[in-house]
Amino acid sequence: MNNDKVGIGIIGSQFISTIHVEAFKSVPDAEVVAVMSPTENHASEFAKKYGIPRYFTDLEQLLAVDEVEMVVIGAPNNVHCEITVAAAKAGKHVVVEKPFCMNLEEADRMIEACKQANVKLMYAEELCFTPKYVRLKELVDEGALGRTILLKQSEKHDGPHADHFWDVERSGGGVTMDMGCHAIEFFRWMNDRTPIKSVYAQMNTSVHMDKTIGDDNSIIILEFENGVTAVAEESWTKPGGMDDRAEVHGSEGVAYADVLQGNSIQTYSKKGVGYAVEKAAVRLGGVLPCMRKSGTMGFRRNLPISWIV
Repeated sequence: MNNDKVGIGIIGSQFISTIHVEAFKSVPDAEVVAVMSPTENHASEFAKKYGIPRYFTDLEQLLAVDEVEMVVIGAPNNVHCEITVAAAKAGKHVVVEKPFCMNLEEADRMIEACKQANVKLMYAEELCFTPKYVRLKELVDEGALGRTILLKQSEKHDGPHADHFWDVERSGGGVTMDMGCHAIEFFRWMNDRTPIKSVYAQMNTSVHMDKTIGDDNSIIILEFENGVTAVAEESWTKPGGMDDRAEVHGSEGVAYADVLQGNSIQTYSKKGVGYAVEKAAVRLGGVLPCMRKSGTMGFRRNLPISWIV
């Protein structure tokens, strides 16, 4: 292994772990050196498919590998805490898939374990790196929409990839737990980490009555200390594929970003936007700001994952 690269251990071998291992291919300073799954054929097939030199069915064996400097946890929610604590004791940095864990008590244990071990604990939240949402954040930061008044974000599809999400004992909750965590971090990011003042949620199970889930539809309303209101809509009942979109309503304009529809953001700005599209002479009023051809809106390889500790 190249000593200039960070050695990565992947914990889990299903859908989300494939996303991580594919992403690491574009990170020149990282190398996946091991994978662990309690199911041997899953671990071996994953290792073979992605050219990973080692695979294990036992967590302690993976954590004993010196070349593994950081682990990425893509296991069911109910084991995030115990894996994080074990990894910290082994001196490994930790990246945890969403949701972070099952409850606040587990979160405190994870944070304390990593502080004591002097390792980094990181939470993988991709909405803050989605190019169209990054462009939306730029419009907010440059003042094109004035003072932010209302934030909205919605994510809807017909259900999760893995069966364990349907079991509330393993997942900790339903769609609010699974996808509401995205929206909450998105709102905090868009609102510069301003503290949340109050939370209201309307949650119900409306379609998947045969599953032991907490909810398959939810509306979450957050009030921030600076007066900004945020509304999240989450659903596991939408047929026809993924829907992922956000809105920012400001004192000087409004912008609508649909992640899965084109590369522009429907915007109205009284003040004008700094960049709309190449060679645009008018950047005031109703415009369609696009991702830049170069610069900040290219694939952001150098953006760090936010550190918790």
